[in-house]
Amino acid sequence: MKAARLIILSLMLSVAAPAWAEPPADIGESVEALRKKVGAAGVSIAIVEDGKTTLSRGWGVRKIGERAPVDEQTLFQTGSTGKAMTAAALAILVDEGKIAWDDPVIKHMPWFRMNDPWVTREITIRDLLVHRSGLGLGQGDLMFVPRTHLTRKQTVERVAYLKPVTSFRSAYAYDNILYAVAGQLIEEVSGQTWEVFMRDRVLRAGGMKNATSDSEDRFRIPNRSWPHARLSGALRGLGPQAALNERDELGRNGAPAGGLALSANDMAAWLKIQLAHGALPNGKRLFSEKQATEMWAPVTPMPISQLPDALKPAQPTQQAYALGWQVQDYRGHRIIQHGGGVFGSITRVVMIPDKNVGFAIMMNSEDSGMLIGLTHQLMDHYLDQPDFGWIAKWENWYQERLAGGKAFLEQKQASPVKSGPSLALAGYAGRYRDPWYGDIVIGQAATGLTIDFTSTPRMAGRLKHWQYDSFVTDFDDPAIEPAYVTFALDADGKITGVTMKAVSQIADFSWDYHHLDLKPVKDSK
Repeated sequence: MKAARLIILSLMLSVAAPAWAEPPADIGESVEALRKKVGAAGVSIAIVEDGKTTLSRGWGVRKIGERAPVDEQTLFQTGSTGKAMTAAALAILVDEGKIAWDDPVIKHMPWFRMNDPWVTREITIRDLLVHRSGLGLGQGDLMFVPRTHLTRKQTVERVAYLKPVTSFRSAYAYDNILYAVAGQLIEEVSGQTWEVFMRDRVLRAGGMKNATSDSEDRFRIPNRSWPHARLSGALRGLGPQAALNERDELGRNGAPAGGLALSANDMAAWLKIQLAHGALPNGKRLFSEKQATEMWAPVTPMPISQLPDALKPAQPTQQAYALGWQVQDYRGHRIIQHGGGVFGSITRVVMIPDKNVGFAIMMNSEDSGMLIGLTHQLMDHYLDQPDFGWIAKWENWYQERLAGGKAFLEQKQASPVKSGPSLALAGYAGRYRDPWYGDIVIGQAATGLTIDFTSTPRMAGRLKHWQYDSFVTDFDDPAIEPAYVTFALDADGKITGVTMKAVSQIADFSWDYHHLDLKPVKDSK
């Protein structure tokens, strides 16, 4: 779903960047050496060249502590790379004449509302996919991160309460929530849930035999990877690799933004369809050439982050978001790509159209430096570039980033102001409501205050006083990002509201605590 938070790692500096021949002859040894050094659980890679699969293979294990190996049929959760498949599902409906890209959403979902009535009237199906709605980065993600009680329709109904950060169509800000709207629209138009439509009309029709669009279907397949993460250090990304509870996954309501699972063989089939502009090997089409062009056409300009000198060749001179794809340049070539991540799994899908080459790298851990290093290594191989030492360069950058995040936390933890709280602990207890998220309950136990996010299963824990009228969460689930909880008081000492923000300055943007505007519910005590 997200573009995923890039996590630091310790890569093997001693492994030389491979001088791969076509097809990459020694990629197996190189990937396995890196995987072992990093401590990643498993890796799976698919490569397609000129319409043929030249590599479909796995390395490592599906779950740390077990012996079952990753192979070409092992399912990986692929996160936001699935946005392109939701766009493809809509393209099929466009080809059938049931919708048009520039139809207002309310033409097909009259009940749908954005926060602004004018935007409600104007927002189109295309707008749902290109991150220019005016919502902020990751706004609304707490409705399905890390999991939820909400249905997809309930989630879509709550979009009306998300207050925009910018004006409509004026700026780029990546979101997941409007892809949930797109999934609901598919159901409204087709009469099938997004899960069923995606399974039958995209995955199976496209020859992706193992891929799943529903988590329960994935759980029934033995050959699947488990998510892994490093959670025992000062912040996420530090400490030993450990398997996560695979059922503690993103809410099903957000699946159109990143809820698919694919194997390397499935990814190869998907890459062939994309590079063939919708054509299938059997002579039929998944979608038309016209829709293929639409989906790759840049729509929303994206800001370009400045990279340090060591990584400058990776910095594009132009980039934009299309329909489920990011379009940019790299070493003078057009690149169609997208990253993806759900907690414990990351993916990168890349195509170089003028070379008729595409590849996908999937991992069941959060070691993104390895992912990005291999991505650039492969791109340079197919663009006939000399060895640039990408793996070591990306490692250094991420180590500095994570070290900075750790130093920031240590500094904050060492210097809280010894003041407050203003009230007895019982004075903070009560029910607080945000219009789009719902209710958060602050309770009082013998050991102190507790917190419960009622729309999210098992997102509960304790509150520890921080400073003034701010507390910090101590969640029962260590995979949940800690947050500051700050109470606002009026002149009479009554609580008027509660705001929150992530403790870590490098927390994944989907922990959008800062978008909450909680107000006390009268008589909740």
